[in-house]
Amino acid sequence: MSEVVSFKVKKEIKEKMVKYKDRVNWADELRKFVEEKIKQLEAEENFEMILKELEKSKWSIPDNFSINLVRECRDSR
Repeated sequence: MSEVVSFKVKKEIKEKMVKYKDRVNWADELRKFVEEKIKQLEAEENFEMILKELEKSKWSIPDNFSINLVRECRDSR
């Protein structure tokens, strides 16, 4: 089910929106913007949550891991 959302804009903006209403479906554009912004915010929250979980974890990378991995790759050729 859909809900109605309203917001205020400056009079000049409203006049320009009316001017271009035959070229732009403002409701669709605003809906798309809000949906994308929500996706972005949710992704940021999820990223922060994952980082917090990783910080709590007890694992670590062994010393010289990268060096040993590079050597192993070179030696296998």
